[in-house]
Amino acid sequence: MNVDFSKLAHGLIPAIIQDSETKSVLMLGYMNAESYQKTLDTQKVTFFSRSKQRLWTKGEESGNFLNLVDIKNDCDNDTFLIQVKPEGPTCHTGSDTCWQEANNQEYGFLSILEKTIKLRRENADTEKSYVASLFEKGINKIAQKVGEEAVEVVIEAKDNNDHLFLDESADLLFHYLILLQAKGFQLNDVVEVLKGRQK
Repeated sequence: MNVDFSKLAHGLIPAIIQDSETKSVLMLGYMNAESYQKTLDTQKVTFFSRSKQRLWTKGEESGNFLNLVDIKNDCDNDTFLIQVKPEGPTCHTGSDTCWQEANNQEYGFLSILEKTIKLRRENADTEKSYVASLFEKGINKIAQKVGEEAVEVVIEAKDNNDHLFLDESADLLFHYLILLQAKGFQLNDVVEVLKGRQK
């Protein structure tokens, strides 16, 4: 790391703490050269506490340690991004993050789509909502649609029309997300199975 702590205000550098898996921002702390070195030595994130005026290892009292995964500094060499595996909640209030948010795995647009499917299912206007009408027809119809879309993806994969292949792939993924919810699951449940297969 190319950080000169002596050039920073009071020798402190901001440290953004991010969950290495979910990518959620958990908290912001400050480090000096000594706390930075202790973090590297112990693999537990240690800050310089401005209120206590001493080194402070997160979790030293609560047991909710932040286990070090990676440290990066930014382009100006005056801010750390520290990726961690948290043990328990990060905030002293008991929340997962210091912004009172749950530290859940999110998948960007796919998570938004999952929420939309859930809302359409709950507000079942079957005349206006294709999703609601599928849920009303039941699991057999939903599973059939996934099968049909899967076959269409295979057919388009053997052709040279990339637009049609992507179109059918989108249809398959969309209907698969519906099937997951019909079975009481979400994308994250599948991801957990895949993680369990990692070697």
